[in-house]
Amino acid sequence: MPEYRRLRIKGGCYFFTVALANRNSSLLIDHIALLRASVVRARQLMPLEIDVWVVLPEHLQAIWTLPEGDDDYPRRWTAIKTLFSRGISKGEP
Repeated sequence: MPEYRRLRIKGGCYFFTVALANRNSSLLIDHIALLRASVVRARQLMPLEIDVWVVLPEHLQAIWTLPEGDDDYPRRWTAIKTLFSRGISKGEP
C-alpha cells in the first residue's frame, strides 16, 4: 500500500480523490444508495462536515472539514470503505 503524505491539521479542510481498483467498474453509481448509507453511518460514528461530494462511476471526489481538534480522516475513510465493501456481493466487478 502506498504511503501518502498529507498535512494533518486538526479541524482542517481536506480534498480527496478515491478511485476503485477496477477503473472500468461503475460500482459507485450502481450502488449509490449503499454508498450514501455507508457515509451516513460513518458520520454517525465520527462526525465530519461534507463541503462537496462528487460521485462518478469509478471514483469520487470530496472536500471535508473535520471537527475542531480532530485530524483523523483515515479512520473515517476506513469506515466508509469497509461499510460499502461489505454491502457489495462477492464477485461483482
